[in-house]
Amino acid sequence: MNITRFIGNLQWISPARKLALYPPFFAMGVRVRLYQKSPVKLHLEIPLNWRSQNSGGSMFGGWQTALADPVAPMACLMAFENIHVWTRKLEVDFRRPGNSDLTLRFEMDEQQRQSIARELAEQGRADPVFEYGLYRQDGELCSLARCTVAIRPEGYKPKRR
Repeated sequence: MNITRFIGNLQWISPARKLALYPPFFAMGVRVRLYQKSPVKLHLEIPLNWRSQNSGGSMFGGWQTALADPVAPMACLMAFENIHVWTRKLEVDFRRPGNSDLTLRFEMDEQQRQSIARELAEQGRADPVFEYGLYRQDGELCSLARCTVAIRPEGYKPKRR
C-alpha cells in the first residue's frame, strides 16, 4: 500500500487534513484554507519561501503548476463516487509575478456537477474543463489554470474503432 492510500484510509483524520498530507502538497508546505464538499470548493495556500522562490524573487512557475495539476481531478473525486480521474491537459497562463504566498481557488458549482453527471450517464465518460486561479496576497490574479480532466467510471472499457 502506498502512502497516499494509507493516509486516505485513516478514518480519524479529516478530509482537509488528508489533503494537506498528500505527499506533494506536504512537501511544498501547502495549507488547506477551505475544504467544502458540496458544492466543491478548495482554497489552498502555497508559501513563497527559499524553495519556491526563483532568482527574480517570485514563485517558480513549475511550483505553481505542481499545485494546480492535481486539484481539478481531486475535486472530481470529491464530487463523484466510483470513478477514475486524471489530468488530460493543463495550461497555466502566468499573468503576474508570484511575489507573495499564493492561494489557489477552485470551485465546482452544482450546475457544473450536474452537467458532468449527465455526461457520465449518457456517454459513460466525461472530459470537463475547469478554470481556476492562483491569487497573490494583494488579491491580484497571478496565474490562471485551465485543466481538462478525464473522468471514467470504474470498469470503463473504451469502444473499439
